[in-house]
This record gives sequence, structure tokens and C-alpha cells, in this order.
Amino acid sequence: MQKLTLEFYDDYAPTYKKYRAIFKRIFAKTLKLLDYTAHDYLIEVNIVDEETIRTINRDYRQKDYVTDVISFAFNDEVAGEVVIKDAPVTHLGTILICAPKAISQAAEYNHKIEREFKFLFTHGLLHLLGYDHESAEEEKVMFALQDKIIGKRGISL
Repeated sequence: MQKLTLEFYDDYAPTYKKYRAIFKRIFAKTLKLLDYTAHDYLIEVNIVDEETIRTINRDYRQKDYVTDVISFAFNDEVAGEVVIKDAPVTHLGTILICAPKAISQAAEYNHKIEREFKFLFTHGLLHLLGYDHESAEEEKVMFALQDKIIGKRGISL
């Protein structure tokens, strides 16, 4: 039986712990939808503040501003890195969600904070699975998948 592990870190505020169960359901639904059923999977999720995400965005992406979500995929092949094959668990990567940014975007888009967190997690997860939105076609595919997973209003799950 497939095992899905979601390591959840909330150094920002303990009130966000409720999202762990929601994110795990989204994780399971996404992997089932995309037919990722052959392995056990692990992801890490960190709820962070604006300073933390800005520093990471600046240091790793050379973009010096606060962003809402950043994903670091561990399955991207980079020249010179050793690829571990047949590991018992496939570690997909890390998702960092900026709580203050999520809260302000929820107000800006006039929807619930929970919907924004679901969207940001799903968006980050799809990045870990290799989806992107650099082109209009990629964006269309990725955003259609997001809608399938959480619904357009984010009320599924």
C-alpha cells in the first residue's frame, strides 16, 4: 500500500497546524489523479514569514521580493548531482508558503484564507511534480489541474 508522508513545519504560528490534514488530502488526491501510485512519497511544507521567504527568494532565485510560495523539487536532475535510484521513498521536495502573503492575497482576491492556502499548496505541489507556467500553454495545463484538484473556488477537499 502506498504511503504518503507530509512533514509539516510551522515556525510562523501554531494556528496553521490545521492545514496539515488538508494538505495531506490534496497530496493524495493529486498523486491519484496523476497516477503516481508506484512509490511512497514524501514532501516537506513550511509555513514561513515574509522575511524568510524574501531571503530564500533572493538567495536562491535572485528575486529580491516577498512571494507567496516557493517550491524546491528534489527530483530535478542537475549536472554533477548523484541520482539515487530505487530509494524506498521518493522525496519530491519542499514547499514554503508565506502566511502573511497568503492572508493578504485572500483579502485582495476576496476569498477565504483557507482557499488561498489550498491554492498555494497545490500550486507548489504541482511544481514539485514538474509542472510550470512559463508559457501560456504550460499555465493553461497547470491551472486546469489546480482547478481539478481543489475546484475553482477552492472548496473541494
